[in-house]
Amino acid sequence: MKTIRQIILIVLLLPIACSPSVTKTENNGVWSLEKANAWQAKTGWLSGCNFLPSTAVNALEFWQKETFDPVTIDRELGMAEALGFNIMRVWLNSYAWKYDSTGFKDRINQYLNISNKHHIGTMFVFFCDCWNPNSRPGTQLAPKPGVHNSQWVQDPSCDLRTDTASLYPWLEKYVKDILETYKDDSRILAWDLYNEPDEKRSFPLVKNIFRWAREINPSQPLTVCINNLRSYKLNAFNVNNSDIITYHNYNDLPQHRIMLSLLKLYGRPMICTEWMARAFNSKFQNILPLLKKENVGALNWGLVSGKTNTIYKWGEPIPDGSEPKVWFHDILRKDGTPFDQVEIDTIKAVNRRK
Repeated sequence: MKTIRQIILIVLLLPIACSPSVTKTENNGVWSLEKANAWQAKTGWLSGCNFLPSTAVNALEFWQKETFDPVTIDRELGMAEALGFNIMRVWLNSYAWKYDSTGFKDRINQYLNISNKHHIGTMFVFFCDCWNPNSRPGTQLAPKPGVHNSQWVQDPSCDLRTDTASLYPWLEKYVKDILETYKDDSRILAWDLYNEPDEKRSFPLVKNIFRWAREINPSQPLTVCINNLRSYKLNAFNVNNSDIITYHNYNDLPQHRIMLSLLKLYGRPMICTEWMARAFNSKFQNILPLLKKENVGALNWGLVSGKTNTIYKWGEPIPDGSEPKVWFHDILRKDGTPFDQVEIDTIKAVNRRK
């Protein structure tokens, strides 16, 4: 018998999963099913993490010259390789480009060289509507003890968004510069144009970034995820303008299976680009085998516990910063030891890594 929560999930998803092709971008250039599935056949099953080095509190600290940390990136991607992961989802940042575009692209290339050395592909993310609304380049604030993602910042900064006449032209230059530079780079597997956009506030920017990206026409697929199921118009637009279907789901096995099954009606390659929350029974032991069986890519949140504090649960801080008994996200400590050895055994088994 289905729970009320599962029934609600089905009701919310059915209009998206069964929708006809609605409101696409003009001359949108969405890949055919044949081209999308050929891409998946070439890449194979994708298994990995959302990656930020443990020394970075947000994407600005990741990419700015003063705090870019290739030594830690190399060490931690080596840990990922040892687990059999073959892809990382990595946030870019528009401010990092605006104030140092040449240096930013040099650091992107350094990152890609390191990830390629470890046989790990990359899905880059452009924009994001999560956590703190405003950001500034320069020294980033220290993490608040015991608070999940306490200094993660939205991109573009919300205090810039009231003046779209000024904002959009340089965002367009940013997006097109990055895509033009890396549109045929085999080290990049896909482009995630916008992480969890807010329907009321960000729908125009979602439409624009799809248009800007299609004008460059990269060899890698474009996507924006399904996340807030009540954002029907935005979700329908994203699904019908994405080359591959991506979605976020931190729920348990039955609810995850419902979402996966309904989205598969589109017949396109799928990647769950955010999952794994132990407190919600979204675990490697139950979800990862399902995604592998269904040939749906799996990108859990977090690799090494660090300055993002994502071992702490949303909305349940531990003010003294002590380690929670059960981590919310992340897999490893900085020295490479695991939170849970059973998880490591499961990951290696599913990824076929001895």
